[in-house]
Amino acid sequence: MHTEISARQHLIMEYIRENGSVQVDQLAKHLQVTPQTIRRDLNQLYDLKFVQRVRGGAVIKNTVENLGHGARKILMADEKTAIARSASEIIEDNSSMFINLGTTTERVAEFLIEHRSILVITNNINVASILWPNRTIQVMIAGGMIRTSDGGIVGPSTEEFIDRFKPDYAIIGCSAIDGTGEILDYDLREVRVTQAIVRQARSVILVTDSMKLDRTAPVKVGTLADIDILVTDEGISNDFVEVCRQNEVDVKIAKSER
Repeated sequence: MHTEISARQHLIMEYIRENGSVQVDQLAKHLQVTPQTIRRDLNQLYDLKFVQRVRGGAVIKNTVENLGHGARKILMADEKTAIARSASEIIEDNSSMFINLGTTTERVAEFLIEHRSILVITNNINVASILWPNRTIQVMIAGGMIRTSDGGIVGPSTEEFIDRFKPDYAIIGCSAIDGTGEILDYDLREVRVTQAIVRQARSVILVTDSMKLDRTAPVKVGTLADIDILVTDEGISNDFVEVCRQNEVDVKIAKSER
Protein backbone atom coordinates (compact mmCIF):
# COMPACT_ATOMS: atom_id res chain seq x y z
CA MET A 1 0.00 0.00 0.00
CA HIS A 2 1.17 3.52 -0.73
CA THR A 3 2.31 5.46 2.35
CA GLU A 4 1.99 8.96 0.97
CA ILE A 5 -0.17 10.88 -1.45
CA SER A 6 1.03 13.15 -4.21
CA ALA A 7 0.44 16.86 -4.67
CA ARG A 8 -2.09 16.05 -7.38
CA GLN A 9 -3.92 13.69 -5.04
CA HIS A 10 -4.09 16.49 -2.46
CA LEU A 11 -5.72 18.64 -5.17
CA ILE A 12 -8.16 15.82 -5.93
CA MET A 13 -9.12 15.60 -2.25
CA GLU A 14 -9.64 19.37 -2.05
CA TYR A 15 -11.78 19.29 -5.19
CA ILE A 16 -13.95 16.46 -3.87
CA ARG A 17 -14.36 18.19 -0.50
CA GLU A 18 -15.51 21.38 -2.23
CA ASN A 19 -17.89 19.61 -4.62
CA GLY A 20 -19.03 16.63 -2.56
CA SER A 21 -18.44 14.17 -5.40
CA VAL A 22 -16.61 14.06 -8.70
CA GLN A 23 -16.63 12.18 -12.00
CA VAL A 24 -13.38 10.90 -13.52
CA ASP A 25 -13.77 12.82 -16.80
CA GLN A 26 -14.72 16.01 -14.97
CA LEU A 27 -11.66 15.76 -12.72
CA ALA A 28 -9.34 14.90 -15.62
CA LYS A 29 -10.45 18.05 -17.43
CA HIS A 30 -10.09 20.18 -14.30
CA LEU A 31 -6.53 18.98 -13.64
CA GLN A 32 -5.58 18.67 -17.32
CA VAL A 33 -4.47 15.05 -17.12
CA THR A 34 -5.77 11.84 -18.69
CA PRO A 35 -8.72 9.89 -17.24
CA GLN A 36 -6.34 6.95 -16.77
CA THR A 37 -4.15 9.09 -14.51
CA ILE A 38 -7.18 10.14 -12.45
CA ARG A 39 -8.33 6.52 -12.10
CA ARG A 40 -4.89 5.51 -10.79
CA ASP A 41 -4.94 8.38 -8.31
CA LEU A 42 -8.47 7.53 -7.15
CA ASN A 43 -7.56 3.86 -6.75
CA GLN A 44 -4.79 4.85 -4.32
CA LEU A 45 -7.20 7.11 -2.43
CA TYR A 46 -9.74 4.26 -2.30
CA ASP A 47 -7.08 1.96 -0.82
CA LEU A 48 -6.27 4.55 1.86
CA LYS A 49 -10.00 4.96 2.61
CA PHE A 50 -9.97 8.70 1.89
CA VAL A 51 -12.86 8.37 -0.57
CA GLN A 52 -15.64 5.99 -1.52
CA ARG A 53 -16.27 4.63 -4.99
CA VAL A 54 -19.33 5.72 -6.91
CA ARG A 55 -20.20 4.96 -10.51
CA GLY A 56 -17.70 6.84 -12.66
CA GLY A 57 -16.02 8.70 -9.80
CA ALA A 58 -15.71 9.21 -6.04
CA VAL A 59 -17.20 10.90 -2.99
CA ILE A 60 -15.71 11.78 0.40
CA LYS A 61 -15.75 8.92 2.88
CA ASN A 62 -19.05 8.67 4.77
CA THR A 63 -18.93 10.90 7.86
CA VAL A 64 -20.43 8.26 10.18
CA GLU A 65 -17.12 6.37 9.90
CA ASN A 66 -13.69 7.87 10.43
CA LEU A 67 -10.88 7.69 7.89
CA GLY A 68 -8.44 4.82 8.38
CA HIS A 69 -5.53 5.36 10.78
CA GLY A 70 -2.96 5.23 7.94
CA ALA A 71 -4.92 7.75 5.91
CA ARG A 72 -5.22 10.13 8.86
CA LYS A 73 -1.46 10.02 9.46
CA ILE A 74 -0.84 11.19 5.91
CA LEU A 75 -3.52 13.87 5.65
CA MET A 76 -2.27 17.34 6.73
CA ALA A 77 1.01 15.70 7.81
CA ASP A 78 3.11 18.90 7.71
CA GLU A 79 0.51 20.84 9.67
CA LYS A 80 0.24 18.05 12.26
CA THR A 81 4.01 18.08 12.72
CA ALA A 82 4.00 21.83 13.34
CA ILE A 83 1.04 21.54 15.71
CA ALA A 84 2.72 18.72 17.63
CA ARG A 85 5.98 20.63 17.99
CA SER A 86 4.15 23.71 19.26
CA ALA A 87 2.04 21.71 21.71
CA SER A 88 5.09 19.92 23.11
CA GLU A 89 6.66 23.29 23.91
CA ILE A 90 3.78 24.05 26.28
CA ILE A 91 4.59 20.99 28.38
CA GLU A 92 7.13 21.52 31.15
CA ASP A 93 9.54 18.95 32.54
CA ASN A 94 8.38 17.34 35.80
CA SER A 95 4.72 17.49 34.78
CA SER A 96 1.97 14.92 34.27
CA MET A 97 -0.53 14.54 31.44
CA PHE A 98 -3.15 12.48 29.70
CA ILE A 99 -2.72 11.82 25.98
CA ASN A 100 -5.71 10.40 24.13
CA LEU A 101 -6.30 8.82 20.72
CA GLY A 102 -5.40 10.40 17.39
CA THR A 103 -2.63 10.77 14.87
CA THR A 104 -1.89 14.34 15.99
CA THR A 105 -1.54 13.34 19.65
CA GLU A 106 0.82 10.57 18.52
CA ARG A 107 2.96 13.21 16.80
CA VAL A 108 2.99 15.22 20.06
CA ALA A 109 4.36 12.14 21.82
CA GLU A 110 7.25 12.05 19.36
CA PHE A 111 8.20 15.60 20.38
CA LEU A 112 7.90 14.80 24.09
CA ILE A 113 10.74 12.28 23.92
CA GLU A 114 13.28 14.96 24.89
CA HIS A 115 11.33 15.96 28.01
CA ARG A 116 12.53 14.82 31.42
CA SER A 117 10.66 13.46 34.41
CA ILE A 118 7.18 13.55 32.89
CA LEU A 119 4.32 11.15 33.57
CA VAL A 120 2.13 10.22 30.61
CA ILE A 121 -1.18 8.44 31.15
CA THR A 122 -2.65 7.20 27.90
CA ASN A 123 -5.25 4.97 26.27
CA ASN A 124 -3.24 5.02 23.04
CA ILE A 125 -0.93 2.04 22.47
CA ASN A 126 0.97 3.99 19.81
CA VAL A 127 1.75 6.80 22.28
CA ALA A 128 2.96 4.28 24.86
CA SER A 129 5.18 2.59 22.25
CA ILE A 130 6.75 5.92 21.30
CA LEU A 131 7.51 7.02 24.87
CA TRP A 132 8.29 3.95 26.97
CA PRO A 133 11.93 3.52 25.76
CA ASN A 134 12.83 6.90 27.31
CA ARG A 135 13.92 6.14 30.87
CA THR A 136 13.16 9.67 32.06
CA ILE A 137 9.48 9.32 31.10
CA GLN A 138 6.99 7.27 33.09
CA VAL A 139 4.18 5.78 31.01
CA MET A 140 0.94 4.40 32.41
CA ILE A 141 -1.43 2.71 29.98
CA ALA A 142 -5.14 2.23 30.53
CA GLY A 143 -6.83 -1.14 30.51
CA GLY A 144 -9.80 -1.96 28.32
CA MET A 145 -10.73 -3.16 24.86
CA ILE A 146 -8.07 -2.51 22.18
CA ARG A 147 -9.63 -1.09 19.04
CA THR A 148 -8.12 -3.04 16.14
CA SER A 149 -8.37 -0.11 13.73
CA ASP A 150 -5.80 2.07 15.50
CA GLY A 151 -4.63 0.63 18.82
CA GLY A 152 -6.95 2.80 20.88
CA ILE A 153 -8.11 1.46 24.26
CA VAL A 154 -11.74 2.19 25.09
CA GLY A 155 -14.58 1.01 27.30
CA PRO A 156 -15.88 1.36 30.89
CA SER A 157 -12.69 0.01 32.50
CA THR A 158 -10.71 2.64 30.58
CA GLU A 159 -12.94 5.37 32.00
CA GLU A 160 -12.51 3.98 35.52
CA PHE A 161 -8.74 4.01 35.11
CA ILE A 162 -8.75 7.63 33.93
CA ASP A 163 -10.85 8.70 36.91
CA ARG A 164 -8.02 7.73 39.29
CA PHE A 165 -5.77 10.58 38.12
CA LYS A 166 -5.65 14.39 38.26
CA PRO A 167 -2.72 15.38 36.01
CA ASP A 168 -1.46 18.81 35.02
CA TYR A 169 -2.50 18.54 31.36
CA ALA A 170 -4.67 16.67 28.90
CA ILE A 171 -3.51 16.58 25.29
CA ILE A 172 -6.49 15.56 23.18
CA GLY A 173 -7.40 15.35 19.52
CA CYS A 174 -10.76 15.18 17.80
CA SER A 175 -12.26 14.20 14.44
CA ALA A 176 -14.26 17.34 13.72
CA ILE A 177 -15.20 20.75 15.12
CA ASP A 178 -18.43 22.56 14.39
CA GLY A 179 -18.18 26.24 13.53
CA THR A 180 -20.02 27.06 16.75
CA GLY A 181 -17.35 25.31 18.79
CA GLU A 182 -18.80 21.84 19.36
CA ILE A 183 -16.08 19.15 19.40
CA LEU A 184 -17.08 15.92 17.65
CA ASP A 185 -15.94 12.34 17.14
CA TYR A 186 -17.14 8.99 15.79
CA ASP A 187 -16.95 6.32 18.48
CA LEU A 188 -19.13 6.78 21.59
CA ARG A 189 -16.76 4.61 23.63
CA GLU A 190 -13.82 6.85 22.68
CA VAL A 191 -15.86 9.97 23.39
CA ARG A 192 -16.71 8.80 26.91
CA VAL A 193 -13.02 8.23 27.65
CA THR A 194 -12.12 11.66 26.25
CA GLN A 195 -14.82 13.27 28.38
CA ALA A 196 -13.31 11.60 31.47
CA ILE A 197 -9.87 12.87 30.45
CA VAL A 198 -11.16 16.44 30.05
CA ARG A 199 -13.00 16.24 33.36
CA GLN A 200 -9.93 15.10 35.31
CA ALA A 201 -7.16 17.28 33.82
CA ARG A 202 -6.21 20.64 35.27
CA SER A 203 -5.53 22.15 31.83
CA VAL A 204 -6.84 20.86 28.49
CA ILE A 205 -4.90 21.27 25.23
CA LEU A 206 -6.76 20.46 21.99
CA VAL A 207 -4.44 19.71 19.08
CA THR A 208 -6.22 19.72 15.74
CA ASP A 209 -5.62 20.78 12.16
CA SER A 210 -7.85 23.29 10.37
CA MET A 211 -9.33 20.61 8.09
CA LYS A 212 -11.37 19.37 11.06
CA LEU A 213 -13.60 22.42 10.57
CA ASP A 214 -14.50 21.06 7.13
CA ARG A 215 -15.53 17.68 8.52
CA THR A 216 -18.38 16.43 10.65
CA ALA A 217 -18.86 13.50 13.02
CA PRO A 218 -21.93 12.19 14.84
CA VAL A 219 -20.94 12.14 18.53
CA LYS A 220 -20.44 15.25 20.67
CA VAL A 221 -17.35 15.29 22.91
CA GLY A 222 -17.90 18.75 24.36
CA THR A 223 -17.44 22.39 23.43
CA LEU A 224 -14.66 24.95 23.33
CA ALA A 225 -15.73 25.95 26.83
CA ASP A 226 -14.06 22.69 27.97
CA ILE A 227 -10.73 23.66 26.37
CA ASP A 228 -7.96 25.90 27.72
CA ILE A 229 -5.57 25.94 24.75
CA LEU A 230 -6.15 25.21 21.05
CA VAL A 231 -3.08 24.43 18.96
CA THR A 232 -3.85 24.48 15.24
CA ASP A 233 -2.41 25.56 11.88
CA GLU A 234 -2.47 28.65 9.69
CA GLY A 235 -5.52 27.44 7.77
CA ILE A 236 -7.84 28.24 10.66
CA SER A 237 -10.34 31.01 9.88
CA ASN A 238 -10.41 34.35 11.69
CA ASP A 239 -14.08 33.74 12.46
CA PHE A 240 -13.27 30.55 14.31
CA VAL A 241 -10.41 32.19 16.17
CA GLU A 242 -12.94 34.74 17.37
CA VAL A 243 -15.28 31.94 18.53
CA CYS A 244 -12.35 30.52 20.50
CA ARG A 245 -11.61 33.83 22.13
CA GLN A 246 -15.26 34.27 23.09
CA ASN A 247 -14.90 30.96 24.92
CA GLU A 248 -11.66 32.14 26.58
CA VAL A 249 -9.55 29.61 24.67
CA ASP A 250 -5.90 30.54 24.13
CA VAL A 251 -5.24 29.97 20.40
CA LYS A 252 -1.74 29.03 19.26
CA ILE A 253 -1.11 29.00 15.49
CA ALA A 254 1.66 26.60 14.49
CA LYS A 255 3.54 27.43 11.30
CA SER A 256 4.70 24.51 9.17
CA GLU A 257 8.23 24.61 7.75
CA ARG A 258 7.34 23.76 4.15
